[in-house]
Amino acid sequence: MTAWKKQTLAEALAAVSTAHPQDEALVIAGHRLSYAELRDNVREVALGLRALGINRGDHVAVCMGNSLEWVVFFYAAASIGAVTVPVNTRFKADEMLYCLKQADVKLLFIADRFLKIDFIAMLRSICPTVDQKLPDPALPLLQSVVVLGKDVPAGAISFTDLLAQGAAFDERQPPEVHPDDVLLMQFTSGTTSYPKGVMLSHDNMLRNAAYIAARFHLQAKDRYYSARPWYHVAGTTLSLLAALTTGARLVSSPHFDAGEALVTMWSEECTHTSGNDTMFLMLLNHPDFDKYPLKLRHGWVSCGPEVSRKVVERMGMKGLVQAYGLSEASPNVCMSRYDDDLEKRINGWAHILDDVEVRLVDPETNTVQPSGKTGEILVRGWSVMKGYYKMPDQTAKTIDSDGWLHTGDLGMMDEDGRLRFITRIKDVFRVGGENVAPAEVEDVMHKHPKIKQAQVIGVPDPRLVEVPAAYVILREGESATPDELMAWSKERLANFRVPRYLKIVEDFEKIGMTGSSKVQKNKLRAQALIDFGLEDKKA
Repeated sequence: MTAWKKQTLAEALAAVSTAHPQDEALVIAGHRLSYAELRDNVREVALGLRALGINRGDHVAVCMGNSLEWVVFFYAAASIGAVTVPVNTRFKADEMLYCLKQADVKLLFIADRFLKIDFIAMLRSICPTVDQKLPDPALPLLQSVVVLGKDVPAGAISFTDLLAQGAAFDERQPPEVHPDDVLLMQFTSGTTSYPKGVMLSHDNMLRNAAYIAARFHLQAKDRYYSARPWYHVAGTTLSLLAALTTGARLVSSPHFDAGEALVTMWSEECTHTSGNDTMFLMLLNHPDFDKYPLKLRHGWVSCGPEVSRKVVERMGMKGLVQAYGLSEASPNVCMSRYDDDLEKRINGWAHILDDVEVRLVDPETNTVQPSGKTGEILVRGWSVMKGYYKMPDQTAKTIDSDGWLHTGDLGMMDEDGRLRFITRIKDVFRVGGENVAPAEVEDVMHKHPKIKQAQVIGVPDPRLVEVPAAYVILREGESATPDELMAWSKERLANFRVPRYLKIVEDFEKIGMTGSSKVQKNKLRAQALIDFGLEDKKA
């Protein structure tokens, strides 16, 4: 691709709305916006934010499902140099309070309700004076709350009021915004630890978006379906901004529902999509899957080989590419090229993004590992975050003095410089001296004709220190016993990788899912100790 020129999000929006003014930018739950309409709506909301005293560098939070208003708010905040703090809609009250306080949020844009969650009741529980006048002692920096919906507390204003104040605002000098300014504060999903605010710049996210869009062949006029939540970087960088930088149409949904996703991709004739193992297994195993012939050509996945092969063969996504990244790298480190060898792509091998450095080191000795050897993935270059907000010690532990971001992930390089993600270091467990990566076991179990989804963790064992335990969701209409599934696994896995415990469950929602549809391994392990009577053996 051509040499990258740093830009702000507002500059990217101006360019695409000039080049493709009448092309549709967004389609969400039946609502549509062209790029010209998007530009105009962003301008209106930006003026509203200015009228409420929001300026460059201020932190503004947004808490709602995927919607046109979410996008317009994000782009409007960016256009005046404000930093958007996406709030995970799965957060409970204490988690929301932590996020708003830790991020020094000045304004909150919130839906009154979403998926039967009463966000206003939640807000009242942590910020009681929202019913009178802000600020509240619990959140002394929160000056304004803007509500999308009818339940507007006395100390807040409606979205309509925000627009009205913007229309009356006399802007003499708009704020000056730079590509290296912070655009987004992404709270980590918390699969292994308490969330930290990752600071990502305009250049971090826009360059990442443009580079990966080229890798999975996204162009103007393409129709890209992604229901990745926009409070996650897979939703902002890899969905919203990937479409913005190319002029493609982004088709989305307020939240991911497999049946609704199939109908939407079919009716909108989508050419591209993205997702992880969990999402694709839900699509492929949906009882209505065959009713909606899809027209997919390309897309990115974060999946094991077995699921990836099914996506290619059953969903027709011949241009499938693999993605690996993390919030701290804004987020992608590598992505396959859509025209690379198909088997390489299916098996998880991906090319490192342009101008990004990667090295693999032994996690214990820090010795650089050659191709073909497993090591911790270290990243350096333009995609690395500016740091964790108000956490200098955590930042220093993650980014060393030479600028290397220590990902905490294990990977391997091939002789041609492709990188393959293996697993989180914290997810790896040792069985009698042998390292076991959960993904390796899960990929084999996904070959069982009755298994819809499998998740594996390590649990304590008095002789081997740890052994594998599995949770399994069966396909609709199928039945099986744990003993049957463990016996099947024993025929196909090395003994140390065979699950010693197995439980069949209906879903993982009650145990714990992140907003990016990943099962929280730490919560799964804690539940396993209870389910398998291992609490007294906990290390």
